Amino acid sequence: MYYDPYDIAINADPYPVYRRLREEAPLYYNEAYDFYAVSRFDDVARGLLDPETHPSGRGVILELIKSDTEIPPGTLIFEDPPRHTIYRRLLSRVFTPRRVAALEPKIRELCAVSLDPLVGSGGFDFVADLGSQMPMRVIGMLLGVPEADQEAVRDEVDARLRTEAGKPMELSADFGAEMFGDYIDWRLDHPSDDIMTELLHAEFEDETGAVRRLSRDEVLTYVSVIAGAGNETTTRLIGWTGKLLADHPDQRRALVGDRSLVPNAIEEILRYEPPGPHVGRYVAQDVEFHGTTVPAGSAILLLVGAANRDERRYPDGDRFDIGREVGKHLTFGHGIHSCLGAALARLEGRIALDEVLDRFPEWEVDLAGARLSPTSTVRGWETLPVTVA
Repeated sequence: MYYDPYDIAINADPYPVYRRLREEAPLYYNEAYDFYAVSRFDDVARGLLDPETHPSGRGVILELIKSDTEIPPGTLIFEDPPRHTIYRRLLSRVFTPRRVAALEPKIRELCAVSLDPLVGSGGFDFVADLGSQMPMRVIGMLLGVPEADQEAVRDEVDARLRTEAGKPMELSADFGAEMFGDYIDWRLDHPSDDIMTELLHAEFEDETGAVRRLSRDEVLTYVSVIAGAGNETTTRLIGWTGKLLADHPDQRRALVGDRSLVPNAIEEILRYEPPGPHVGRYVAQDVEFHGTTVPAGSAILLLVGAANRDERRYPDGDRFDIGREVGKHLTFGHGIHSCLGAALARLEGRIALDEVLDRFPEWEVDLAGARLSPTSTVRGWETLPVTVA
C-alpha cells in the first residue's frame, strides 16, 4: 500500500489507490515525505471542521506545511480565527449571492466570444479555447485587471502552481502577490467598480479592535489569492466536464434534452473529479484516527478526492451519475474555510456546459492530444482536444 501525491502514475488515476486507502489504511503514513493522510468522508470532514486541531495558519499545501514558511497576512485560506473570521467577513462582501447572480449575462457573453468562432471547425480544446479563457476574463473583470493584461496574469498564476514531474512545488516568498502592484497603485488614484477598489477603500475593525483600511500588502495578497482560486480550479472543472460527458455520452444526451439536469450534473462532476484532490493541514495537538495517534507537529493530507467517492457516503461512489442525489460533497471544503467563490464556480460551470451543449451536442476526446497538468495541488487537464460532429 503506497500513496504519494507527487507520483505521476498515481496522479494519472488515483482512485484505485484511494479505494485501497479507505479500506486498508484509513489512516496512512508516508515515510518518505513524512505526512499522514485520511481518506474516508467522515475523517476528512472532521479534519476540515476542526481548526483548533488542524489549523490553516501553517498553510494548506503539504510543501508549505513542511517548509515552516512564514505566511504573509491576508492569505485568508492560510489563516485561523479570530483573524480569519474578520477578514473572511470583509472579503465575503465582494462575493454576495446577488453580486454573483448578476454576472450571468456577462459570463454567457464571454462563453459566446470563445465558442462562436469554433462552430463548424470540427473540434476545439475544452481547456485552451474555453476553460482557460472564460474564468480568466470573469475574475479579471471582477478584480479590475485590464483586459489586455488578463492572459499574462493567468499564465503567471498558473506557472506558480506547476511542478517538475514527480517533485514537490517550489515555493515563492511573496506568493506571486507583487505582480498586482501596478494595478493596485493605479486603482488608488483611479477608483472603479471592482474588487481592488472595494478592498482598498473598505473600512473594518481588525483583530486588535482598530478601525482601519487594509494595507497595500494585504490588498496585494488578497488579490493574488482571488486570482489564483478564480482561474485555476474553474478551468479544471470545465476540463473535467468535457472529459466526463464524453466518457458518458448517454448522460450528455440527457442533458441536451433537459437542461434542468445541468446544475446537478455540475455537482456530480465536482464530486467525482474535484479540481483540488487533497487539502493539507498542520496537526496542532495529538489527535486519534482509527486507534492510532497522530502526534502534534505532524502534517496531514485530507484526501478530498477519496472522501467524495467513499461508499459509506455515496453508494457505488466510483460510478458517475448526473442523476445522483449528490448532497454535501467536500470539493469546496467544509466549515469556516469553505470556498468563498463556490457560487461563482458553480455558475461558471453551469453556464459553460449549457453554452457548449447549445453549439456542440456531441463530442469525442482526442486522447492522443490530451494531457494532465503537472501540479501536485490541483488535478485536471492541461489540454483536452475534442472532435465534434
